[in-house]
Amino acid sequence: MKFFFYYVLIFSVLLFASCSSSPDNQTDLQNLSWDQILQKAEGQSLNMMMWQGDPNINKYMQQYVVPQVKKQFDIDLNVSNGQGSTIVSVLMSELEAGQQQSELDLVWINGETFYQLREIDALYGPFVSQLPNSKFIDFSNPFIKYDFQQSINGYEVPWGKVQFTIIYDSARVSSPPTNRQALRQYVKTHPGTFTIANDFSGMTFLKSLLIGMAGKGTLSGEFNEQAYQKYSERLWNYINDIKPYFWKNGETFPSNVTAMHQLFVNGELNFTMSNNDTEVDNKILEGFFPQTARAYVFQKGTIRNSHYVGIPKNSTHKAAAMVVSNFLISPEAQYRKARPDIWGDGTVLSKLKVPPKWQQKFAAMPQRYYAPPRDSLQDHALRELAPEYMIRLYEDFRTEIIQK
Repeated sequence: MKFFFYYVLIFSVLLFASCSSSPDNQTDLQNLSWDQILQKAEGQSLNMMMWQGDPNINKYMQQYVVPQVKKQFDIDLNVSNGQGSTIVSVLMSELEAGQQQSELDLVWINGETFYQLREIDALYGPFVSQLPNSKFIDFSNPFIKYDFQQSINGYEVPWGKVQFTIIYDSARVSSPPTNRQALRQYVKTHPGTFTIANDFSGMTFLKSLLIGMAGKGTLSGEFNEQAYQKYSERLWNYINDIKPYFWKNGETFPSNVTAMHQLFVNGELNFTMSNNDTEVDNKILEGFFPQTARAYVFQKGTIRNSHYVGIPKNSTHKAAAMVVSNFLISPEAQYRKARPDIWGDGTVLSKLKVPPKWQQKFAAMPQRYYAPPRDSLQDHALRELAPEYMIRLYEDFRTEIIQK
């Protein structure tokens, strides 16, 4: 009887240890075949954190991605809301606490978030080349290969490609301003109808202005403090000059682009903005924006960039995270995401590399009508700056604009 008791005790301890430890933390997935990774991912539950500020994006995830990865791979994908700063905060806190098992398994990131996570060594990798569908990605495109001038080095998977656009209501604005001087004139003669959001969309707009003031290529490469000081001073002087004519006299700013869209729809603003050049189409198609909404870019260009997914270093479900990442870059998922009536997110796949069936489908994709053709925006596409510029713009917008 005593022997049986000890046998049960030892078995229980071993069982507990096998359940509480992470198989994905103990196994080097880089030595596994894709079939072995698929087998390991089966039945896993995955926590993904991403920005959920757009109903079309949320619908794509909840009504398409979540059921598809369950059906095809038996993976339960749980999606929670959180932007870059939240993701960095969560993973940094876990690392500082010595926590070996992260609550996050997959994160939607780019730019300064990728930079900060790499700085604290919070991302797993390199793993991108192990994903079978990565062979379809257009890595020859510098807007995909580099994230805010950082080589991704296999630590994040390109997911979508977009260009910043300004959206206006053509029923209220007959000739939208296409440069800084014209914008200054418009804002001063139409007080209260323009502003910028205090989020990544607003900072991306400011970054486009900063590049325009410095001259294309002047701020390329690593962060340059002296250059930033020189041109950001001009930027803040410009914004402070027109701020009194902003919405609410420039005394407050929309917290995010979603709030700015609502002000545009309500008729309080004549302009809103978007990091997604197709958003004007899908917002009109869903009946949210007026039929008279249009998108355009400044003559000197706007920021074009890509966004990515990454796997936290201490994720306990890395195999499932890799399988879901691979699904996200499948021709099927990329095609659906790129449709203007679904999300309108530009594909990261090379249309010459995908199978012929998908080449035909991408070629016959429903066109957008309210934004300029994506190919025509190429000549007005600005490369992202080093991530420190975005971080500084966030900080200095608060001290130089909001608090003044």
